[in-house]
Amino acid sequence: MPKDRFSSHAQALDAPAGHGFSIMPNDGADLIEVTRALYVGTSGAIAVSFASGAELVLANVPAGSILPLRLVRVRATGTTAGNLVGLS
Repeated sequence: MPKDRFSSHAQALDAPAGHGFSIMPNDGADLIEVTRALYVGTSGAIAVSFASGAELVLANVPAGSILPLRLVRVRATGTTAGNLVGLS
């Protein structure tokens, strides 16, 4: 494991992500953790539930986007984008 000079520092919300996980859209299950950002690999719409409880559909999100969103769920119904990665 390489040395991490910043491991003892508090991680602010605007700091780079330190972890990532694949997201499979699901109408009935929350993500394994709240995201700090969402990477979109294949363009399309994304139906999301925010940490605040708000829900909406993000339309026409281009591939390669990194969206700074604190999400608890990416819903299958309404999501056409693919290769989604949660960053935390």
